[in-house]
Amino acid sequence: MSDTALTRSTETVGGVIFDLDGTLTDTLPIAYAAFRAAISEFAPRDFTDEQLTRLSGPTEEGILRQLLPHSWERCFERYLDEYTSRHVSCSSPFPGMMNVLDFLRDQGIPLGLVTGKAARAVTITLQHVGIVHYFTAVEMGSPEGSIKPLALRRVIDEWRLDASSVAYVGDVASDMEAANEIGLIAVGAAWAASADVAALKSAGAKVVFTCVGDFSDWLRRCMKQHTSRR
Repeated sequence: MSDTALTRSTETVGGVIFDLDGTLTDTLPIAYAAFRAAISEFAPRDFTDEQLTRLSGPTEEGILRQLLPHSWERCFERYLDEYTSRHVSCSSPFPGMMNVLDFLRDQGIPLGLVTGKAARAVTITLQHVGIVHYFTAVEMGSPEGSIKPLALRRVIDEWRLDASSVAYVGDVASDMEAANEIGLIAVGAAWAASADVAALKSAGAKVVFTCVGDFSDWLRRCMKQHTSRR
């Protein structure tokens, strides 16, 4: 069930931008497993999911440059091989998400993707999951560190929409912080096993959903309000 105290809110939504891992697709587990498998070949280290989460900000290349400055390129190629092979267990978005994307597209709502992942890893996921055609704007991460506020700004500037009418849907606190930094509607996606509802709220989520169905219902209410204001 959704957090009813937060989901009573209805916004006028004229555009929707999504994060990728943990939001559109359940790819965090395979990304973590691929990273561990790759780095184990180059260094006697293991990482928990929590440790890998704390490393996030830079893309996979950026993280590996810090951890393995002399062999990061070879490790990155190994990571991509592992990540590709593990996609056999993740060949579609979260259940119900394709219906959400179809609905928004049919309503004429522009859809964007802003992720902190490396470009080559994003391409692998989008090809395997089959959703690349939904997005009019796609922004990747940077090996130097998180650039999500800048990437989000580029998307809304391209769309020529006011930030207050665009939702950013993400599964971690930093997504909510990035959305609020530029005035977007911060929507917490808490349907992945790794999601932390309390952290999303604390980071300023306008609404939080623990299942895709409730998120879809909220969007439909928002679309009615958007249509009535045209």
